Amino acid sequence: MNHSLTVPGLPFDIAPEGPSVGTTWRVEDETLCITAGPRTDLFLDPARKDPTTGADLLRIVGDVTGDFQLTAHVKVDFKDTFDAGVLFVCAAEQTWAKLCFEYTPQGRPSVVSVVTRGDSDDANADEVSGNCTWLRISRMGRAFAFHASHDGEWWRLIRYFSFGSLPDSAALKVGFLAQSPFGAGCTAVFDHIGFRPETLTQLRDGS
Repeated sequence: MNHSLTVPGLPFDIAPEGPSVGTTWRVEDETLCITAGPRTDLFLDPARKDPTTGADLLRIVGDVTGDFQLTAHVKVDFKDTFDAGVLFVCAAEQTWAKLCFEYTPQGRPSVVSVVTRGDSDDANADEVSGNCTWLRISRMGRAFAFHASHDGEWWRLIRYFSFGSLPDSAALKVGFLAQSPFGAGCTAVFDHIGFRPETLTQLRDGS
């Protein structure tokens, strides 16, 4: 069965990948809506006792090559700690990164980044007033940048990183997910989705 989705703003189709674990998704009114199932997460804890195991989670992704900028306005119905709507980029099974709009243990919506190279790290950035914000993932050859914005116009740098020896021409899985690690599920709505097959030339000037 073909589960591919056509989403306004994306020049490629996206499709679910990974176990659903109660997660559902739909496209309507030019938005992508993902409802995470209960106790769902994608995080390879550095302290886990068995390094060969880790959480797996359904994501809605497509194949992308070359430099790009993926943007979306993200709204999340926060209820429980670590509920999040996420932009996602994946190079391999244990080589991926996510830019999250997440509910922190302090009960504050925040922009959070995770980069995984066998183990996941975890870094909190800006707190956000309200339940929506803008997120952007950019690729520049073997380098990546995460940005966030309050208005979709001026972008602040959240993270600049690489996956190590990833070739500039390597194909990636790029897309979206929702998570609810400690909760009964949450819904993330992605709208104003945009994709530009262009290189971001300035990381820190707000563009």
